[in-house]
Amino acid sequence: MEIKIALPSKGRISDPAVKLLSKAGIGLKDTVNRRLFSATFDQQINVMFTRASDIPEFVADGAADLGMTGLDLIREKEVRVEILEDLGFGKSKLVLAAPEDSDINQLSDVKEGSIVATEFPHLTEKYLETNGIPVKIVQLSGSTEIAPFIGVSDLISDLTSTGTTLKMNHLKIVETILKSSVHLIANPESYQEKKDKIEQIRTGIRGVLDAEGKKLVMMNVDEEVLDEVKKAMPGMSGPTVSQVLSDNRVVAVHAVVDEHEVFQVVNRLKKIGARDILVVPIERII
Repeated sequence: MEIKIALPSKGRISDPAVKLLSKAGIGLKDTVNRRLFSATFDQQINVMFTRASDIPEFVADGAADLGMTGLDLIREKEVRVEILEDLGFGKSKLVLAAPEDSDINQLSDVKEGSIVATEFPHLTEKYLETNGIPVKIVQLSGSTEIAPFIGVSDLISDLTSTGTTLKMNHLKIVETILKSSVHLIANPESYQEKKDKIEQIRTGIRGVLDAEGKKLVMMNVDEEVLDEVKKAMPGMSGPTVSQVLSDNRVVAVHAVVDEHEVFQVVNRLKKIGARDILVVPIERII
């Protein structure tokens, strides 16, 4: 039983997708020469590299069992796929934008019959029609920002991460149509027929995502201050306590702590009397 995973061949989401698979234990055998098809260290799993925009259709058609691509592309293609996980990277938003000197400042200012240039015709038209604003869509494959300044359109709908490119091109955001990030998707038939293996892959990926921003804090403490230590330490289900083979009534304590809390937690523990404190990175939480 082979599982084929479609990943973006290039762009800002390609490398993070490859790294996520690697951290999940599904690394590519050849990380230097990226081919159309690449074997992984799991004999049942192979990776195919293709354009991010083609991944929703390839997964829907069964050319790939799984895929990683942006929610914006998944929604734009309007294909039938199972969305398994929001992978949390490649965050962006599809926005409606107008020239800075335009009198269009909010959605209600957009007039019926306005012309909108975009690479996302279905999402844009559907969103505006839902809000009672029928418009004319001009589909472009790039350089969308220039369209209002050469008389092609009144507005544009485009993907942005920070809004910097829009500002550089003297455009202002009027409305957010969709917030997007990279998602893990599955072919519905593949998910039913190969569910066990797909869920193993999903669990590995989910374990990596759950471990992000977490640290394992371990220490030795005297039994007499254990209650104070428990109060001072957060944990996913409370700290774990185990006996230390010693004549000094010492116990070992460890807990998973959010990275941003580590500094405060360690200092609280030292004041209580904890010693031999270790802060360890976590690769996966299953």
